[in-house]
Amino acid sequence: MISSEPTRLTFAEVLADSRVMAGRQLRKTLRKPVYVIFAFVQPVMFVLLFRYVFGGAIDTGDVDYVDFLMPGIIVQTAVFGALMTGIGLNTDRATGVVDRFRSLPISRSAVLFGRTAADIVQNVMTLIVMLLVGVAVGFRPSEPVWSIALALLIVLAFSYTFSWISAFVGLSVKDPETAQSAGFIWVFPLTFVSSAFVPADSMPGWLEAFANVNPITLVVDTVRALMIGQGDVAGPLLGTLAWLVGLLAVFVPLSMRAFRRA
Repeated sequence: MISSEPTRLTFAEVLADSRVMAGRQLRKTLRKPVYVIFAFVQPVMFVLLFRYVFGGAIDTGDVDYVDFLMPGIIVQTAVFGALMTGIGLNTDRATGVVDRFRSLPISRSAVLFGRTAADIVQNVMTLIVMLLVGVAVGFRPSEPVWSIALALLIVLAFSYTFSWISAFVGLSVKDPETAQSAGFIWVFPLTFVSSAFVPADSMPGWLEAFANVNPITLVVDTVRALMIGQGDVAGPLLGTLAWLVGLLAVFVPLSMRAFRRA
């Protein structure tokens, strides 16, 4: 019989359970070296394609395209990495792992908090690889180290937020294949109708209006300002923080509810 939700758990106990769940997920990932390798291959391919295939056709004014591109690629990579949260949770549900977790005297929320925390650790490694690849193809951040570090922290916070959206989507559909398709359906328009790869003012007026309020545009513009000093940082940063708080306020409870009903 599946046990009910444990009662009167302290914050320390929830934190400890979340740490165990995160450790489980990281060990599971490290046991799949081929998966780890392919997780790095896709973003590297995007860098090479946009840098050497499309870069010569895109006008970014006084900024070299590689310097314009890399903040967008870094954000895109973090967002795509967040999709794995929903797919992984759906797979755990389909294989009965979620039911086994429910039979244990642990916090139910720890399963979600642990999974999203583990994905943040994986994204840290991916971002390091992306920076090294960017430098290899000519990316030269011009701002101080603290500014670059702040940019990466914002990207990780953005990725963490999107992990909760992905968790909700993954727990709301029936199988891993649908979870993967449903994830990419909403991520691709947001990513490509943004300033990640081209200036937003190069788009038709109606599309530019959408791009300017797109959270991915705001975080990309923030990262560009912090890494290469392009544009003002205050406006995009405030917009990014507003999106992060709003999305977390909506999707953390929705994900918890979807997990209880799964």
